[in-house]
This record gives sequence, structure tokens and C-alpha cells, in this order.
Amino acid sequence: MKKKVNLTVLIEKDEDGTFVASVPALRGCFTQAKTYEELIPRIKEAVALYLEDENPDLLQNTFVGVQQMEFRL
Repeated sequence: MKKKVNLTVLIEKDEDGTFVASVPALRGCFTQAKTYEELIPRIKEAVALYLEDENPDLLQNTFVGVQQMEFRL
């Protein structure tokens, strides 16, 4: 039986309208797509490939939260 792992996925839309998904607990695990519908299966595949090479028990990051902040440039 496969072990289930709950991971936080951050999804953003860049200045060109491309959707970008990343998994903070998995360093370097990210993907992008033109639409949200294309993005979801791609990030699932990226996580599956990442976890093929890594032991999920070694994941040490704990998601705390996301804060939207305003900065003056």
C-alpha cells in the first residue's frame, strides 16, 4: 500500500499569465502551465517523480502560512 503524504502547493500567476506551482517542502519541486487545468496534473507528476527519489519520512518543513504584504519600491 502506498503511503499518503499531505503537502502544501503554492500556485501563482506570473506577469505573462503563466501559472506556476511549487511545493515548499520539496526543494526544487515546481512546474508551470498556461492554464490552471493543465497545472494540476503537472504538479502531481512533479511530486510523484520527486518522491520516487526521496524518502517522504525525511520531509522536515512544516507549512506555517502565507502572508500577502505591501512594499514600497
